[in-house]
Amino acid sequence: MESLKEKAKALLQQCEVVTLTSINKEGYPRPVPLSKIKTEGLTTIWFATGNSSAKTKDFRSNPKAGICFYKEGNSVAMTGEVEVVSDTGTKKELWQDWFIHHFPKGPEDPEYILLKFRGNHATIWIDGQFVHRKV
Repeated sequence: MESLKEKAKALLQQCEVVTLTSINKEGYPRPVPLSKIKTEGLTTIWFATGNSSAKTKDFRSNPKAGICFYKEGNSVAMTGEVEVVSDTGTKKELWQDWFIHHFPKGPEDPEYILLKFRGNHATIWIDGQFVHRKV
């Protein structure tokens, strides 16, 4: 499993866009593609989004989440939880210049918020190998 997890971690590094899924108030999954801004190993992925976005509202009422990423026939799908992070220090640390198009007031823009996904269970399909287990 460790070798496959390392391959999955490398795959994550190659994928700029990850699909993040929240659960809306009606109980339906709501997948959205987002640019990842930071990863910590395989199971922790950071995203920037709007404080008033539908997904942020979803995660505030239900932190359960799913992510998936795919490249050249290899894929990883993971379930876990999302934490909505609003502290100024972390927002400044993870700020990227291109965010200014979405958050014109910069890192202190009240609309700028971070989502921190932490995975707990993964389905990995890489190079013909398949595993479905806790991570």
